[in-house]
Amino acid sequence: MASDATRAVTIERTGPGRFVATNVRGGTVPIGSGDSSEFSPVELLLAAVAGCSGIDVEALTSRLAEPEGFTMTASADKLRDEQGNHLGPVSVSVSVTFPDGADGDAARGRLPEAVAMSRDRLCTVSRTVLLPTPVSYEVL
Repeated sequence: MASDATRAVTIERTGPGRFVATNVRGGTVPIGSGDSSEFSPVELLLAAVAGCSGIDVEALTSRLAEPEGFTMTASADKLRDEQGNHLGPVSVSVSVTFPDGADGDAARGRLPEAVAMSRDRLCTVSRTVLLPTPVSYEVL
């Protein structure tokens, strides 16, 4: 039996180069091989990095002021070298705007600290990518 800490998704093939990921709550995400509009697995990884930090940063700043604009962009080069296929360094750009006034000033002041907290401690996804994390496979 999985613990409360366990996270899992199931991937099922829906057609050539097409899959759907389903979480335990019933949510689904279509996945493609990169030749259609569906997100590729690499794009999903980048979205997970930006999304995870976005959730952290939003939680730490929006209690001070509601953002007027909030965009996170994650990017990396796909490499193919002696280590096989992998991504090079992942870069995350953060663009958040807050309203004028004391509350907006407080949120703007908190933004760099919130980004650093997400990067250095809070974001499970980017921390997992950053740290050596074993991945095992089992054929059933």
